[in-house]
Amino acid sequence: MSAVLPVALFALAGVLAGGVWSTLRQGAPKVLTGLLAVLTLLAAAGGVLWLMPQDG
Repeated sequence: MSAVLPVALFALAGVLAGGVWSTLRQGAPKVLTGLLAVLTLLAAAGGVLWLMPQDG
């Protein structure tokens, strides 16, 4: 399970990044694009943090 979660988070970040790109190209409201961008960064950061070694 611990190996699946970061892959899923990175996959989610990729899908969300595609959504950001799509909303930018279609001229969607900037609030929606910004929200998707924040969610993308959170998913990617979660994947990175999950892979970092824990001290202790």
